[in-house]
Amino acid sequence: MELNSLLNPTIQQIKPSGIRKYFDIANEMEDVISLSVGEPDFHTPWHIREAGIESLEKGRTRYTPNRGFAVLREEIAKFISRHYHVDYAPETDILVTVGGSEAIDLCMRCVLCPGDEALIPQPSFVCYEPIARMAGGVPVIIETKPENGFRLTAEEIEEKVTDKTKLLVLPYPNNPTGAVMRREDLEAVARVVEKHNLLVLSDEIYASLTYGEEGHVSIASLPGMRERTVLVNGFSKSHSMTGWRLGYAAGPKELMALMTKLHQFAIMSAPTTSQYAAIEAMKNGDEDMAYMREQYDMRRRLILDGLNSLGLKCFEPEGAFYVFPSIKCTGLTSGEFCERLIYSKHVAVVPGDAFGACGEGFLRISYCYSVKHITEALERMQAFLREL
Repeated sequence: MELNSLLNPTIQQIKPSGIRKYFDIANEMEDVISLSVGEPDFHTPWHIREAGIESLEKGRTRYTPNRGFAVLREEIAKFISRHYHVDYAPETDILVTVGGSEAIDLCMRCVLCPGDEALIPQPSFVCYEPIARMAGGVPVIIETKPENGFRLTAEEIEEKVTDKTKLLVLPYPNNPTGAVMRREDLEAVARVVEKHNLLVLSDEIYASLTYGEEGHVSIASLPGMRERTVLVNGFSKSHSMTGWRLGYAAGPKELMALMTKLHQFAIMSAPTTSQYAAIEAMKNGDEDMAYMREQYDMRRRLILDGLNSLGLKCFEPEGAFYVFPSIKCTGLTSGEFCERLIYSKHVAVVPGDAFGACGEGFLRISYCYSVKHITEALERMQAFLREL
């Protein structure tokens, strides 16, 4: 049987995630320190776990409504209003999904027709470009620059807009750079978006991990942007609930109805136990979020100072839990650096070009690990650089 002729060529041509390669190598090694995956080292707070456990003990294991439990959508609406100052109707404007990734997929598939262009800033998380292609769209890459703090500028958008452009992906706080879009940045972007009648897919999964006094600003909170923005968020990073696989999307009711229809046929509903846990997270998890943000901020400063002391020039991240140091001074490519580091010193990090070609010459290092692991990793990297 010639199976290849029966397979979808679009999916065949998409490369596997560059993040998982070094994670998989690390799993097969002893005495390895992996700073490669965005997996918080905090346990899900106990009161949130208890809510999930109680739901199982009481036999609450049936399907939920397609959109998610009404009480969860109500609490999500309150959470968004409380933290990001945008108001959504729980009945029509919010959809509970299997992680934020499903929300991104649903949005792109419900917006992009074959040939439609989606503007995607890079470096950025690995899923946007492949999902746009799988939806039949055409990814148009915007390379953000270190000298701009890896922020997306209105001018860069304007240069890439065509009559086929329909969607702008706005992935901030950014994975892998830690860049943050402040209010004045977003206001300039919003003017371009309105001028060209674009829709914004705002991935705000790291919104709770924004450092500094200003805090996170959602583009949906700006005048005229709520009706043209799909806000994506979830529980993995904010409440250390990665394995619970729960996220949500909020946006205009017309688009949310289409996304719900697609979710209905492809997924049915998000995990029931996870939804019960998420209700507790939304109601009583703000202190957990604040504590974890404080701890990540401390680790951020530790690893930033450490990398700079090693001679690896590092842009100061203002959000998420990643640093993105330049390794151009070593003369190695990102891939060469990561391979030699993991095999010689048993430290796993991710090459910057996994997040787009413009990430070449950089590394993504996650600091959502313990101080002990970060300190030991820095010591091993120092030894590695001396040997170079």
